Amino acid sequence: MPAKLKTLAVVGLDAEIVEVEADMGGGDLGSFTVVGLPDTAVSEARERVRSAIRNSGFEFPKLKVTVNLAPANLKKQGSGLDVPMALSILTAAGRVRLPVDTSWAYVGELALDGRVRPVAGVLPMALAAKRLGITKLFVPQGNAAEAAVAEGVEIWPIASLSELTLFLMGKGELKPLPRQIPSLVNLIVESDLAFIAGQQTAKRALEIAAAGGHNILMSGPPGSGKTMLAKALASILPDLILSEALEITKIYSVAGLLPAGSSLIKARPFRAPHHSASGVALVGGGAWPKPGEISLAHRGVLFLDELPEFPRSVLENLRQPLEEGRMTVSRASGNLSFPARFILAAAMNPCPCGFAGDREKQCICSASQLANYGRRLSGPLLDRIDLFLTVPRLEFSKLKQVGAESSATVKKRVEATRLRQLERFKNKGWLTNSELSSQAVRKYCALSEAGEKLMEQAVEKLDLSPRGYFRVLKIARTIADLAGVEVIAVEHLAEALQYRPSRLSC
Repeated sequence: MPAKLKTLAVVGLDAEIVEVEADMGGGDLGSFTVVGLPDTAVSEARERVRSAIRNSGFEFPKLKVTVNLAPANLKKQGSGLDVPMALSILTAAGRVRLPVDTSWAYVGELALDGRVRPVAGVLPMALAAKRLGITKLFVPQGNAAEAAVAEGVEIWPIASLSELTLFLMGKGELKPLPRQIPSLVNLIVESDLAFIAGQQTAKRALEIAAAGGHNILMSGPPGSGKTMLAKALASILPDLILSEALEITKIYSVAGLLPAGSSLIKARPFRAPHHSASGVALVGGGAWPKPGEISLAHRGVLFLDELPEFPRSVLENLRQPLEEGRMTVSRASGNLSFPARFILAAAMNPCPCGFAGDREKQCICSASQLANYGRRLSGPLLDRIDLFLTVPRLEFSKLKQVGAESSATVKKRVEATRLRQLERFKNKGWLTNSELSSQAVRKYCALSEAGEKLMEQAVEKLDLSPRGYFRVLKIARTIADLAGVEVIAVEHLAEALQYRPSRLSC
């Protein structure tokens, strides 16, 4: 009689139940077949499972073994099916007796000696377990900490196949891991604003970007401090709340970037892909879709240095996620969506040589070079950036200045501003001003009569698109929140307009 048990398979950032069935008899003696749309890693599990069973003190069945992974129309990937496949085979052979309770599920990769190794995507499995009717989830020890943050399911760490089989036969002992929610206070500061001399205008723009989740583009000559400023942006972002930490950790778990034994990610991500990165690397995808850099930067900072050096075709992929906060990957088998709500911090030189407008060095670029350089960034992409900033080189005398505000001081103001937004948008689904829809902007970013007149003049002089118009209002809303007031004043709007250029490239 076939043996049947349950496991979980990752689908995007969610999980679905997979039933693992094993049967014996008929066909070639000693053969081992896996059916049910397995990928290469699952097909290769045959040799791992065979060796692990043998090295765990059991004899691999001499009859033909067939393992079916149902439903057959769901593609299965990864090595997490090793443990349930081995258990189903041992059960079908009469070596192990599974519990009557069918709400248990098993996940894990097997080493040849029977040890259970960590796998990717355990946190999404644990978070989906309650919805799928799973009450006990057996996971590798290396994944237990991340799985233990899930609610409504018992997490049972396992170290080896023999340990698990002894427990199921009533001859060994396993203990569930209680639910654990670690502190999300992040005390690590890699780049402090206090160490950056001068650049007060740039620091103010970074504070606005951090407070409202706004995108920022910094332009300046080499050595002006653009990279240091971008790195410091991550240091003034508020500590993660639990929902954000779960989202980020799910992404890193699915991507296989969560270190074994770690629990929730505490620090906001800072991702800085090289300009040679492909479109798939940046936005995600592949035959088996995985999160890209924009999803790995979710709720953190995506730093694109030397922005015009990225291929234009690659940068155009950013348009949808910058607008919607998600990246949808379409395949013939269906669509997968990955969250990508990040702050884009981009840096560029003003021209190919880097010294256009510099006070000390003369630009040597020709008119055609300047024109071609400006066309590398499309107007629609630039229209999705909120804050445009020129970062000049500092004079030597200013490099010695001390006494600048620390990141910790600025972070407190940012946290207070984010708290105002959380209260304002409670139960609305938004966390920051940058996420507001056009309809919500009209409600939460109302202007006075004087503000309306100023905005009317700005639309005409700056040639603002409708998208640019709404982005200016969101920035003004954030500036007012930083000031601790509910009404957007003319000075808040005027400051917001300072960060908008009079012309965008096309």
